[in-house]
Amino acid sequence: MALRTLSALPGFSDSAFADRFNRIDRLFSQLTGDSPVASLPAYDLKKVDANNYLLNVSVPGWKEDELEIETVGGNLNISGKRAENESQDEQGWIYKGIRRSDFRLSFSLPEHARVSNAKLESGLLQLSIYQDIPESEKPRKIAIENANNVIEHHA
Repeated sequence: MALRTLSALPGFSDSAFADRFNRIDRLFSQLTGDSPVASLPAYDLKKVDANNYLLNVSVPGWKEDELEIETVGGNLNISGKRAENESQDEQGWIYKGIRRSDFRLSFSLPEHARVSNAKLESGLLQLSIYQDIPESEKPRKIAIENANNVIEHHA
């Protein structure tokens, strides 16, 4: 979650206030042990149809072997850990604006949901999530019996 405000002076607000917010966020993160909001990758979640969802996580510059996806106890965990050899590549950069810090995202999966596919393409990690609700657990209408006739409710 990034803090964005509309301003008549966008250059001033971005440099003065956004930097202060990031510093405060890092300070609280050090105190609580949580990951700073700014260091977590952005994501989109889309409902494709009644049973399918698409989760896109922005991970520019990450490789497949640096990312891990796992489901544990109804939670979907996505984490990224930098390769050790990247520390040698730190020399010569004038500015590095693409965040490459380790991260961990967690999502609660709905019951009967599973990740059916994952692919990394153009800096986006795309996960297809399928939710298959058994017929026995789907909502159903119950007819109300009357002495003379049966009243049915139609969905």
